[in-house]
Amino acid sequence: MIDRVIDISHAVILSEGWRRRMMAFAAGALGALAAPPVGAFPVLALSFPIAIWLLDGCTAAPGRYSAPVLRQAAGDGWWFGFGYFLAGLWWIGAAFLVETDEFAWAIPLGVIGLPAALAMFVALGFALARLLWSPGLGRIFAFAFGLGVAEWLRHWLFTGFPWNGFGHGLGNWLVTAQAASLIGAEGLAMVSLVVFALPATVVDAASRRPWRATLFGLSVLGVLVAFGVTRLLLAGGLAAQVGPEHVVDGVRLRLVQPNISQRDKHTQRDGHMVLTRLLTLSDRSTGPTATGMADSSHLVWPESPFPFVLSRDQRAMAELARQLPPKATLLTGAVRLEEGAARERRFFNTLHVITGRDGVLRSYDKQHLVPFGEYLPLEAVLSTLGLRRFVHAPGAFAVGSPRQLLEVAGLPPVLPLICYEAIFPLEILGRTPRPGLLLNITNDAWFGETFGPHQHFAQARLRAIEFGLPLVRAANTGISAVVDGYGRQVATIPLGAEGIADAPLPKPLTTTAYWSHGNELRYFFLLLSMVLAVGIGPISNRFRKRTQARTASKHQ
Repeated sequence: MIDRVIDISHAVILSEGWRRRMMAFAAGALGALAAPPVGAFPVLALSFPIAIWLLDGCTAAPGRYSAPVLRQAAGDGWWFGFGYFLAGLWWIGAAFLVETDEFAWAIPLGVIGLPAALAMFVALGFALARLLWSPGLGRIFAFAFGLGVAEWLRHWLFTGFPWNGFGHGLGNWLVTAQAASLIGAEGLAMVSLVVFALPATVVDAASRRPWRATLFGLSVLGVLVAFGVTRLLLAGGLAAQVGPEHVVDGVRLRLVQPNISQRDKHTQRDGHMVLTRLLTLSDRSTGPTATGMADSSHLVWPESPFPFVLSRDQRAMAELARQLPPKATLLTGAVRLEEGAARERRFFNTLHVITGRDGVLRSYDKQHLVPFGEYLPLEAVLSTLGLRRFVHAPGAFAVGSPRQLLEVAGLPPVLPLICYEAIFPLEILGRTPRPGLLLNITNDAWFGETFGPHQHFAQARLRAIEFGLPLVRAANTGISAVVDGYGRQVATIPLGAEGIADAPLPKPLTTTAYWSHGNELRYFFLLLSMVLAVGIGPISNRFRKRTQARTASKHQ
């Protein structure tokens, strides 16, 4: 078997031209299968070794740090990243088909252009890895360092887009995801990069025990599994615990998922029909003794369901005042309008807290807006090319004030997250006091029943595990759910279904290591991988020379 692996590694290392590019592309695309909803993370043990062998083969010119070598490494990395992101983000094209007459022509920009741009981060990661390259085990940590830096930059640069990170394969499985409470998604990424790249070392000529490093990687996975199993068993098992001692007293949540397609929202002539549909769903009886939404303490509706400014619409607010139960609080997305001097108008993507008696009590305005969705970057230039925002509004959305916890009667302090704000853990850590729950409202109808909503939900659930906080999530077309601080689902409405879900609110965990030290941990992992990349190479070289010398002396 090892001979076969050696033949494959040599084929990768010695490949050139388009054959080499296609190998890199295919390896990246294969790695994308680790992400939800497929979740086949063992494929990384094939994808990452090919990446290692590609970097081994970057010797087109003399000199370890010569520009041609680094260019070749960056080129291989770009093709690897392009395959990874194209296979993982193809579903973005569904958004361009909502208004086909306006946006179909731009499908290549989203489906091909975005993966091509994100692949630049992987290209940089491969080049950084090559700078620290050394024979043997050290190059595995160089690979982890380079890709780890690339992932960190992808989180921040150009507003950031840390979608489908290299750790989300492990984060998609409840047992292995428990380690996120210690090391977060970034730590899972570093573990994945090291563990699943280790099989590349079986072809190292100086290795007397070629499978030793791979077995070490399997033992690391075994530790993650053992930790996850132990943590879940101590918490009662794989099923969420909903006994009185595990839930917040007096809270009865009702999630409402109207399942209105984005195309229907755009063609809706009477926007108040959406309100009627939401209220009808909210009041649906779930049993012979149930009395509809009167049983609920808190109703949760998805992001921006209304094609009008809710708080300015007297008819809609009067209808809410008439139908909302006296003791119920509504948490719903909506567009908010703020008018300033000189008729200046600013629109916000907002979460409202509403009661029938008092109307809008307080609001949270979204901070991390979606480029091209809620605003158009370089609008003066791109608008001349025929581009515009996907979201219909009289003007671009404005950025909300710095994030604060939201006070809602009957609930612990709420950390609101609108849409894809839930994929940015580094923007949440340390920005507020510790909340009691994560509230994520979203409209994933743009992407239909594709991989996108599954990936979005998985990343939001990972935040619950990282922070040890319950997650309450309402999506227009799914996936809506209540999740406890271990990532276990208390109630769920699947993708593409209209419905409601009644659930208690799980109590938050005391804290997690990641919540307390997450900012320090990510720098620790990058520094550790760099030190190991630099240090293990010379150590393994000296050990190899000693072994060779002893072998030679025995034969004399």
